[in-house]
Amino acid sequence: MARFIEGLNRDQTSLLPACVNDYVDDQNPVRAIDGFVDILDLAALGFNVEPEATGRPGSHPSTMLKLYLYGYFNQVQSSRRLERECARNLELIWLMGRLKPDFKTIADFRRNNGSAIREVSRQFVALCRDIDLLDASVVAIDGSKFKAVNAKARSFTRERLRRRLGEIDAEITRYDTRAHEERICVGMLGAPADPNSSDELVSASTITESSGKRKRTRLDSTPEAFTCRRNTKRNSRQLG
Repeated sequence: MARFIEGLNRDQTSLLPACVNDYVDDQNPVRAIDGFVDILDLAALGFNVEPEATGRPGSHPSTMLKLYLYGYFNQVQSSRRLERECARNLELIWLMGRLKPDFKTIADFRRNNGSAIREVSRQFVALCRDIDLLDASVVAIDGSKFKAVNAKARSFTRERLRRRLGEIDAEITRYDTRAHEERICVGMLGAPADPNSSDELVSASTITESSGKRKRTRLDSTPEAFTCRRNTKRNSRQLG
């Protein structure tokens, strides 16, 4: 293997043990996880920091929380994968101090401390806001697409709404014109036209129902009433 870079002999012993702190550099993000967990008050957040009086000693909540956060930031959710990473990942070897919890311990920690982990997430967001890592002007939007079922008759655009508002205004104007003409006809027939009366808009004709057909009965057959009715019909056709 001349003229190639050769690795160290695996059987070669070293005079001094390897320093674990040299496994990661000073700019590695795993150091941020370690520092963040160390400043937390785990007891106030809901973690059980009191060890059991009997039995085998367990892992400290801070150590398990560092492992959980590392898996979250690196998209490693499986407890069995985290167990394997603790044995081969140099960042986790440094973060865990060469501890290798089994997958059952990792799963139990995640199941028993759900509410406390959510409080840790809130503390992390608050810390990022305090050190100006979050900008309120930045909005994150996902790429989700939603389908809606809507008929064309019930779908409105800006142009269609503008056109519909114009039609409503025209109908209001047409109604006011007809009401004004009927009021004039009532005045010509000699009926009272009190503006405060509820009978102000008395029609010049009444409509009766007979055999399913609408019949018009004239109230007066005087020449003035006939002329008023003829003008009303002509104006109605023009407005229509």
